Amino acid sequence: MQKECVLLHGWGMNQGVWHQLLPKLATLKSDYVFKALDLPGFGQNDFLPEPYTLENVAKSIVKEIADQTCIIAWSLGGLVALYIAKHWPEKVSKIVMVASSPYFTQQDNWPGIKVEVLDNFVVQLQRNTQKTIERFLAIQALGSEHAKEDIKALKLSINDHPAPNPIALQAGLNILLNDDLRNEFSTLSVPVYGIFGRLDSLVPKEAIKCIHDLNPRFESQILNKASHAPFISHSDEFITALKRYV
Repeated sequence: MQKECVLLHGWGMNQGVWHQLLPKLATLKSDYVFKALDLPGFGQNDFLPEPYTLENVAKSIVKEIADQTCIIAWSLGGLVALYIAKHWPEKVSKIVMVASSPYFTQQDNWPGIKVEVLDNFVVQLQRNTQKTIERFLAIQALGSEHAKEDIKALKLSINDHPAPNPIALQAGLNILLNDDLRNEFSTLSVPVYGIFGRLDSLVPKEAIKCIHDLNPRFESQILNKASHAPFISHSDEFITALKRYV
């Protein structure tokens, strides 16, 4: 009997980001059946946990997955997957983190997103939600040799679904800014893998070594010409990389 492999999206997005990838995943000779989920407040998932915290988001996703599920998690989705693996290890067979990190905020000894950048997103979100999401879409593709095409593909993918709930957007930024799962990541009992883009500005390549230092069992691959959305900008290379893990 085949097991499930669940795909989790990132901030401001929805399960639509995976729709171009899912047909390719279906052709893999894999032990898994692939399906994409919406995080609370995004896409078709109108449930809003109170309060909207990483813990409560993870609790809601746990209810939707079977035991021994493989999780492919992009960006913010990676934090959700790590939290589930730490607190409900029976639910997770393995995690593939895609352009994700156990901690997104830049610190003295940790490469990441500058605090002022995330703070600015919080302020801009209150002024104009749509423009803030579009700006975030542009950051996803920074460094890609076909950034305009990547942004267009992302927009088309997510616009077929309902707009995100403002509460979920605000809370999601707070999670990116404040939630630190480095200790949890270092002691995980389930296998964790990573696929990164060398040109990523949100999870810079310098962070990858730091992630490896936390957990020597962690394995990863870097796509040289990709940025923050490698499964869209370099889908064939992404699939090749993913084959090693699923």
